Amino acid sequence: MSLPFEKGQPSLLQRRQLLQWGSLVLLLGRSEIAQGAELVAVRVWPAKDYTRVTLESDEPIRARQFIIPDPPRLAIDITGLDLQPALKELVAKVRADDPNIAGIRVGQNAPGVVRLVIDLKQPVQPQVFSLKPVAPYQHRLVMDLYPSQAPDPLEALIAEKLQAGTSSNPGSALPDASAATAPDPLGELMAEHAKRKPLAALPTPDQALPAPPAKATATKTDRLIIVALDPGHGGEDPGAIGPGGTREKDVVLQVAQLLRDRINQRPHMRAYLTRDGDFFVPLHVRVQKARRVQADLFISIHADAFYTARPQGASVFALSERGASSSAARWLADKENAADGVGGVNIQVRDKALRQTLLDMSTTAQINDSLQLGDAMLGEIGRVGKLHKPRVEQAGFAVLKAPDIPSVLVETAFISNPDEEERLRDTGFQNKLADALMRGIERYFARNPPLARSRAI
Repeated sequence: MSLPFEKGQPSLLQRRQLLQWGSLVLLLGRSEIAQGAELVAVRVWPAKDYTRVTLESDEPIRARQFIIPDPPRLAIDITGLDLQPALKELVAKVRADDPNIAGIRVGQNAPGVVRLVIDLKQPVQPQVFSLKPVAPYQHRLVMDLYPSQAPDPLEALIAEKLQAGTSSNPGSALPDASAATAPDPLGELMAEHAKRKPLAALPTPDQALPAPPAKATATKTDRLIIVALDPGHGGEDPGAIGPGGTREKDVVLQVAQLLRDRINQRPHMRAYLTRDGDFFVPLHVRVQKARRVQADLFISIHADAFYTARPQGASVFALSERGASSSAARWLADKENAADGVGGVNIQVRDKALRQTLLDMSTTAQINDSLQLGDAMLGEIGRVGKLHKPRVEQAGFAVLKAPDIPSVLVETAFISNPDEEERLRDTGFQNKLADALMRGIERYFARNPPLARSRAI
C-alpha cells in the first residue's frame, strides 16, 4: 500500500504512518510476506524430434522468450522466480548427447525474474507454455525446442537401411544394381524419397500438416511393408505405474523394440517407432508420423491398469464409429486420450483445423480392416497369456484415427495386477509377447496382401 505523500517533507502524521507500517512488516513472518514460487522439480527430455525442458513449481510462473541467432541461443525471462538450488540441478541435467541443447546458464536478471540462457547446437523453433496442475504434477512451465529442420521419418527408415548395409558390407552401403540378387524392397522407397523436394516432415504444433500422399492402387504387389509401432506414453507421461513401481512407458517401449527387431528381420518388412526413447509424443503427432511414412499398419502398445489389483489379461481395441462397445472400453479410451493433458501439449498453438480433422478421420473401411488385424493379433496373444476379453473391443481412441491405416491398440496385460506386472518386467515374457504380435501381423497380411504403393510422392 502506497502513502499519498505531498511534495516536500512528510508531515508528523505521515511519519507516524510510516513507523506503523514498518513495525507491521517486522512483525510479519516469512510465510505472510509474498514470496516467489518454489521449484518442485526440473526435468530435461532430449530426443531427435525435440528437447523438452520443464520447470515444475508450487505457484504459477510466467515466461517471455527471445532468440539470439549468432551463435544460436534462446533467452527466457521467468517472472515469479528467484535463484534457487533446483536451477543448478537443471544446468547439470543437460546431457552431452542432447541433439539440441549445448548448455544452460542461469542468472538473476531482476528481483523476482530469473533469466535462462539455453545455448543451442542448431537453430530451433521454441514453444514455451504453461500447464495447470494435473495428475501428479503441480504448475509446469514447459520449453519445447523443435529443430528448425525437423527430422524426416522416411529418412530414419533409410538411415537404418544404410547402417544395416554398412554393417553387412563395409565396402558399400547401397545395394549393387548389377548384382544378380533379388531387388531391395526398400530401394523403391529410397528412390522416391530422393525425388521429393526437401521439406520438414513433421510440423511443430503451430504449423499445418502437409497432405499425405495417395496410399495405394488396386493392383496387388510384392513390396515393402511398413509397420508403425507406437509405444504409449513417454517423457512427462509415465502411463500407469504398477504396485512394484514398474512404469508403463518403459515396458511398452521394450516390447516395441523387440517387435521392431522381428519385423526388420523379414525381407519385405520395415518397422518405424513413433518414439524410440523416453520422450513425450502428442497423440495427433503419433498419427502424423505413421501417415508420413505411409505405414501399412499402426499398432499402439500399452499396459492396462485399474483401480484394483484383480483385473488381468490382454485386450485389443479398434476405433468405433458409433461409441464404445462397452463401458470399460469407453473408460479406457477416455484414460488414454487424457495422455496429452499429462504429457503436456501446447493447446494454444495447436491447429484447430487439425483437431477437427482428427475427429472426422475414421472410415468404415479402415475400421473393418482394423477389426481383422485386431482379431488376428488377439488370437496369437491368447496363446502366450490370458485374455481380458475374448473379442476385439471398440472405442474412440484418438491415436487410432488415421483414415487410411488399419490401426489397433494392444493392452498387453494389467500392470496394476502384481502377477502381471512381474510378467511384464520379465524379458522372457516380453519376447513371447513380441513373437505373438509378429505372428498376428503375418496372419493379417496372409489374408490381406498389401496393395501397390502409389508413386505420387
